[in-house]
Amino acid sequence: MRTEYDVVVVGGGPAGLAAACSAKEAGAKEVLVIERDKEAGGILNQCIHNGFGLHYFKEELTGPEYAGRFIKKAVELGVTILLDTMVLSVEGHKVTACNAQDGLLVFTGGAVVLAMGCRERTRGAVAIPGDRPAGILTAGTAQRYINMEGWMVGRRVVILGSGDIGLIMARRMTLEGAKVLACIELMPYCNGLNRNIVQCLEDYGIPLYLSHTITNVEGLHRVERITAAKVGPDRKPILGTELYFDCDTLLLSVGLIPENELTKEAGIPLDAVTKGAVVYENMETGRDGVFSCGNVVHVHDLVDFVTAESERAGAAAAAYAKGKSSQEGGKTIYIQGEDPVTYTVPQAIRMGHVTGQVEISFRVNRSFKDSEIQVRDKEKLLCRFSRSHMAPGEMEHITIPKVLLDRAVGEEIKVKAVEKEAKA
Repeated sequence: MRTEYDVVVVGGGPAGLAAACSAKEAGAKEVLVIERDKEAGGILNQCIHNGFGLHYFKEELTGPEYAGRFIKKAVELGVTILLDTMVLSVEGHKVTACNAQDGLLVFTGGAVVLAMGCRERTRGAVAIPGDRPAGILTAGTAQRYINMEGWMVGRRVVILGSGDIGLIMARRMTLEGAKVLACIELMPYCNGLNRNIVQCLEDYGIPLYLSHTITNVEGLHRVERITAAKVGPDRKPILGTELYFDCDTLLLSVGLIPENELTKEAGIPLDAVTKGAVVYENMETGRDGVFSCGNVVHVHDLVDFVTAESERAGAAAAAYAKGKSSQEGGKTIYIQGEDPVTYTVPQAIRMGHVTGQVEISFRVNRSFKDSEIQVRDKEKLLCRFSRSHMAPGEMEHITIPKVLLDRAVGEEIKVKAVEKEAKA
């Protein structure tokens, strides 16, 4: 087995596969993908529903079909995929891993791409009160059990949280013959895509309780009853608003956390909001020659956007490995999200690396209808983008031409969303 590669990619999910293929196409001769599971494809392998690929492939695919296309492409391009192998550390360009067959492995890359994805928040992360019976699972775990292992996880189900996985599992459980009693969401808005609200809840008559939370879980050996209540502006339960659900299963869809233990140990700076690495315009981190992309940087709503972002990272990693790129890039412009914009990716732009335009991704913390996105350099308006709809559950993207960024006189630009009525 080779120990030296042009590009080493940590993670064989949609981000890692797209980055590896892009690196190959950009001229990297030897590319290695290290995946801890027994198959490449990541979370897509358990997402048997359709709706993937509409942006990237211009057709509707299931998760395994989408992953399969990139696995096939990677094999055809000559990417080496090492499965069932756990990465233990990333130190500069040295990646240490291990597996049962080969033991301890050490690889060196001309560049490294971190694409570890994200994990679900568990019951312990959200501190749900009550008993500790069986029957409480994350929505993603339930999805894997049903779609890949063939195990039915429950018959009378309550879902806490309105993330996309939770919405999709509401439909999946219903199709498998279970009764989904309710989807309960703490916030006054849904955290999933609008299409999933319609197709997974409304089409099946599943009630969505916004501004509600679970106040008690009852059960001896297995969940028997859930108590929910309405919450006020302070997010505390309001007495007298209790709802009771007799159920045997509670699924949690209460957020995703980027899987950044390796990033932290590598000493790479993290963003306090996204919990992912701070990245430049080409997805390079604060560590020279180490790139990061996909859900490990910030949680995406569509895998198509993961792919596009990861292809940028892969191409940039290949350029770095070939000595055509460095962190020296002339003037650096830092990007700040201004309320209601919660964060931006990238967080900084090195103008010497920009040839045509820069894409900026971000989320807002409340819903908008007729509005616009403003990009300002101090008090000067650089550009604006109209939007008919924005919501916290849907990631926004804007593309700024270099000629406009060149007009910025300061070292910081701000991105803000404004309702047109309020602006007027």
